[in-house]
Amino acid sequence: MTSEGTTSTRAQTYLHAARAALHARCVKGPWSQAAFELVAFGIKQAWACLFGGLMLGLLLGTFLWYPENAALSRYDALVLGAVSIQIMMLWTGLETWEEAKIIFVFHIVGTVMELFKTAHGSWIYPEDSVLRIGAVPLFTGFMYAAVGSYLARVWRIFDFRFDRFPPLWMQGVLATAIYVNFFAHHWLPDIRIALFIATALIYGPCLVWFRADETHRPMPLVIGFLLVALFIWLAENLGTFARAWAYPGQEHGWQMVSLSKLGSWYLLMIISFVLVAAIHKGTRRVPGGPSDEDPEAARREPGRDRLPHL
Repeated sequence: MTSEGTTSTRAQTYLHAARAALHARCVKGPWSQAAFELVAFGIKQAWACLFGGLMLGLLLGTFLWYPENAALSRYDALVLGAVSIQIMMLWTGLETWEEAKIIFVFHIVGTVMELFKTAHGSWIYPEDSVLRIGAVPLFTGFMYAAVGSYLARVWRIFDFRFDRFPPLWMQGVLATAIYVNFFAHHWLPDIRIALFIATALIYGPCLVWFRADETHRPMPLVIGFLLVALFIWLAENLGTFARAWAYPGQEHGWQMVSLSKLGSWYLLMIISFVLVAAIHKGTRRVPGGPSDEDPEAARREPGRDRLPHL
């Protein structure tokens, strides 16, 4: 084990011990257990959002305080900051190399989309920079990578298990159709309504079991997609407020991002989720319920399949 991995393991051991001690001291009944679990859920979510949260902090911080006449442009500083965050997370073991693979793929997927969308006027990057491809500053790929980072980390941190998990090939076909439609709707009819229906049909029966504290809890996977898309939409409003990019109508003053973008982020969730699931494709599928540690829940869902976490 590397020294970085040892440091990460020691930190995790310490945090788990601290959580167990706090649980023993604070939880005295069902109401205190519910409150403890809610707080643990929020902390774990914030921890899973670490990459995206740091990137959003960079966007807002450079918007508020970056010198206008600096030799290094703001966008280029964002690129260097994003690379530093990525190196720090890998070096400290906060992010695994498996998760880095997902982030790299999503970085490429996002950059290709950015090149196409900016060429067609869907949004603009109003500031100058050196580190860019065409009209796209290189920091933008890290914004997409933040979504992949979140999904990879939340999968691991919450120990995801699934009931009625759709076949990966079916998810891949859906994700490909979504990605193609992001481009093709500029010339062909936009089929996003059909894609929304397809996501409901494919993922509607699926439950994701997540563990905020000691017990796995169920949630319809589609609801999870919607909640994540909503938070990304809110983060996008902060990003446009920080003038990192601008949609048509925002060139001369900030306004809320259209709610139609919420649907776009929901569909993008599918692509990122499938990329994460593809990394997990070698994981052995075993019969049972949400957790080997919860036999009663397993009996409630006989014959279901789940994907154990890595």
